[in-house]
Amino acid sequence: MYLPAHFAESRPQVLRDFIAVHPLGLLVTQNRAGGIDANSVPFFLDAGDEGTPGVLRAHVARANPLWKEARDDVDALVVFQGPHGYVSPAWYPSKAEHGKVVPTWNYVMVQARGRLRAIDDKAWLRAFVTRLTDHHEGGRPAPWAVTDAPADFVEATLGAIVGIEIPLSSLVGKWKVSQNRSAADRAGVAAGLLRERDDSALAAEVNAPGGDA
Repeated sequence: MYLPAHFAESRPQVLRDFIAVHPLGLLVTQNRAGGIDANSVPFFLDAGDEGTPGVLRAHVARANPLWKEARDDVDALVVFQGPHGYVSPAWYPSKAEHGKVVPTWNYVMVQARGRLRAIDDKAWLRAFVTRLTDHHEGGRPAPWAVTDAPADFVEATLGAIVGIEIPLSSLVGKWKVSQNRSAADRAGVAAGLLRERDDSALAAEVNAPGGDA
């Protein structure tokens, strides 16, 4: 990915927190026939050994050929997309000063790379699905648990999925949120996003000190 230094984000905790909030990743793999496949998959990022980006874990339907056809000798790419949106040059105070402004698109994303491996193991899947469910249900007043479903149904469901792991070789973020503009222009962008789009998520990124980068 094209990554000018002023848009780069490399702080591990910032990247981990981003994936926790935006767990649905676009998983791009090269298949054994030489083609490219893309699948939207919700991931969970676990910390790896010290100094490593961590391990992405997920599961896919057994009927999805991804787990059998994805090459394991080249890196897979997972793209996590955050807030994004059009930026009008009319929002820049500098437009009134010199008019030398053009539209752009602001966005936040994280890209993860590593070699994918499939895990066809019911014990692993049961533990992972239970953990994933507890994570996403934990904030609800009456959390649903895997054990709420009939045991034979759970067993059959586990047989219909396959786990995947991606030990990461790299984890890189790009926060393109008007860091290349003046403080006044950035304030104008944030105000425009709120006024015309009610886009508080992207406005917050624009307003963040240093653009979170």
